[in-house]
Amino acid sequence: MSQTPDAPSSSLRAIAQTFRLTGWISFWIQLVLGVVSSIIVLLFAIFNQRTGSPSNNPGTGFGVFLAICGLVVLGGGIYLAYRYTRIGKQLESSNPSNRPRKSETVQVLRLGLWVNLGGTLVTLLGAQAIVGTLVARSISPQAITTQFFDPTRIISGLDMLVVQANTNTVSAHFAGLIASLWLLNRINRP
Repeated sequence: MSQTPDAPSSSLRAIAQTFRLTGWISFWIQLVLGVVSSIIVLLFAIFNQRTGSPSNNPGTGFGVFLAICGLVVLGGGIYLAYRYTRIGKQLESSNPSNRPRKSETVQVLRLGLWVNLGGTLVTLLGAQAIVGTLVARSISPQAITTQFFDPTRIISGLDMLVVQANTNTVSAHFAGLIASLWLLNRINRP
């Protein structure tokens, strides 16, 4: 196979393959964790609306709101991971005008870093609010003289699933951070 003057060099092909592989790995990790977290948060929102539900605690609402915000930001991270695969495909182009410039690629990677850092922050704040509410619920004293059991003091399995959903979302953002950092390091190698 003869190499034309405009064909990408072997190092450029290696970078392109790294972008595609890392982009797909990051895309699927974030997508799977995001879908699982979304389903759990959706279930929580549905069951939390029932009156008399042990999960019906107004203090958890802000934490769930932040968890949903973290999932929305994760959608941006998933899009950027997919965009990394498209950058890899463009880098393999035999036409140099179709290849993105290094500065454009670095800008996309930095955006990916900021999106995933922001998503991690929002999701961690949501996790802190939810866990704080659950801890307050678990240690608050119940009146001994009351004859009725207070269901709002129960920490249900659904409450713990919301904590797990937040952990999944943070893990998804972490995968996006690792992918962006890896690619940024790879293209800045001498």
